[in-house]
Amino acid sequence: PEWQDMATFVVSLTQEQSLPSTFSLLPAYPNPFNPTTRIDFTIPIESNITIKVYSITGSEVASLSNGYYEAGFHSVTWDGANFASGIYFVQMETDSYQKTQKLMLVK
Repeated sequence: PEWQDMATFVVSLTQEQSLPSTFSLLPAYPNPFNPTTRIDFTIPIESNITIKVYSITGSEVASLSNGYYEAGFHSVTWDGANFASGIYFVQMETDSYQKTQKLMLVK
């Protein structure tokens, strides 16, 4: 029936509109955290995404993502149970976007 075609169209349109329009690294939650924090990010087009955690001295301490993602909303979790309390930095990088934010691990 004609109404089923219309329902399919509305669902498709809603899904299209819900895709993010920009790359973004959203604030980690919780932050400060112990021992895990969730890092959400959005990507408007299929992209290779690298997300790494660095110590205050700039040393890489964890690689949370290094792979290909479809456009949309995504998240990764960092488990800091084996790390010392302190300030860390999480960095998201693509071919055209880079953003860093501060994390605080409090034990």
